[in-house]
Amino acid sequence: MKIIRRDSSFIEGVKISKFQRFLYNTIAGRVFLKVLTLRFFSCVGGFFMNSFLSKVFIKSFVRKHEIDLSIYEKQTFKSYNDFFTRKLKKINFNDSDNVLISPCDAKLLVARINKSRVYRIKNTHYYLEDILNDSLLAKEYENGHMLIYRLEVTDYHRYIFIDEGDVISTKKIKGRLHTVNPIAFRKYDVYKENAREVSVLNTKNFGKIVQVEVGALMVGKIKNYEINSFKRSEEKGLFLFGGSTIIVLVKENQVIIDEDLLANSQLEFETMIKIGERVGIKRR
Repeated sequence: MKIIRRDSSFIEGVKISKFQRFLYNTIAGRVFLKVLTLRFFSCVGGFFMNSFLSKVFIKSFVRKHEIDLSIYEKQTFKSYNDFFTRKLKKINFNDSDNVLISPCDAKLLVARINKSRVYRIKNTHYYLEDILNDSLLAKEYENGHMLIYRLEVTDYHRYIFIDEGDVISTKKIKGRLHTVNPIAFRKYDVYKENAREVSVLNTKNFGKIVQVEVGALMVGKIKNYEINSFKRSEEKGLFLFGGSTIIVLVKENQVIIDEDLLANSQLEFETMIKIGERVGIKRR
């Protein structure tokens, strides 16, 4: 899997750490992984990441990834999770009603949902009803689009509503917490095994959409706010430590996805996207 900027000026491969290679490419690693993906281990990891002891990792992370802390509401943090969930002072977003925006910073892949509702993502075949745990809801999105936003640890881990509207329903699905790095897709059906939350949303400009937040390895805890009605760009929730994924489903004839995103996805290139950035327009 390769990652590309929207101006096509830069392409890079997905970074896979030595630890991830050990976990997913060796027998010993996969044995250890069975323990690592248990919810108990994630709770222990979460406790540490919320403690003051975890602060020691912040400085080196900021330096390594050249993070500009001045654009965030605060620059000092109580724990690594406090740093990981840092909040931007301002979110720049496209405010045109007919524009579909990204809910998050991520690497985006777009898939067309065919009649069988099965599709290939990173060498793995998925049924949409497995992801949603709801076959009737999955059927509604035949011939629509699935937008898969994969967040890495360096991305902003808060996410927003992409339009004005109301929450129809929400559902939590328990599961494991594999990494969302593509290395995991060779052995596991990550999007139907991982813990996730499904929100069905009635939006003003794009009809009934579904947004699924998927947790990931180590902690990857999903924290959605209790909201009944929402505004465009209003914060929907956040992920605690760990890479994560957001999946957005739009129905047929509702949205025209931007051509560059479709072309990149056809080549199995993920596209770098910023929160609030345009990814398509409303079909008239």
